[in-house]
Amino acid sequence: MNGRLAGRRWRSVRIIAAAATLGALLSGCGIRATSVPVDAGAAPSRVGCVLPGNSEDGADEAQARPEMRVFLVCGSRVSPVQRRVDIPGDSSEEERLAVARALLDELQDEPSADERSAGFETDVPRDLTVSGAASGDPEETIRLSEPLDRLPSFALAQLVCTYADTAAADANDAVTLGGPASADDPPQRFECGTALRNSPEAAATAGTRV
Repeated sequence: MNGRLAGRRWRSVRIIAAAATLGALLSGCGIRATSVPVDAGAAPSRVGCVLPGNSEDGADEAQARPEMRVFLVCGSRVSPVQRRVDIPGDSSEEERLAVARALLDELQDEPSADERSAGFETDVPRDLTVSGAASGDPEETIRLSEPLDRLPSFALAQLVCTYADTAAADANDAVTLGGPASADDPPQRFECGTALRNSPEAAATAGTRV
């Protein structure tokens, strides 16, 4: 009987010693030991800036409107999403301004639930407005209500890349933007290249004065 008791005591001593050694090792590694199981949760996931397939709901109504690319902020770059946009069908200066306003409305809208889930957001101010060229401007100029140097760089990149390859751009798909003419903010010509899409923070210095 005494032998069995001594054996149990010896095993208890070994278990306590092992636990103490493990605790010391964990403390040395900067890990706090705990007797309570810890649920660290799921591993962090990275957004892919990719939307799921378009829904078929309302497809007949949507077909009446052209599908256009709208650039939103996703992570550290601007990336396109496809949206149905109401735009005029004629070719004129009025069309350029109407397209610029319609696309600006899209940029100012809150991203849809699917877009938010994919990591998209917008940096374009809700109170920003656009107007046509001022006297002496190139005819393709679009004037913004905010000076270019006060506009968030990501918002400027969104505008440039969304307007490129639309009636709001020139024949070479470049976009000419200026701030309020009253603020003596001369127009600048921008191109939506890979560098601008991947590094929108450089938008403030990406324009060429015209």
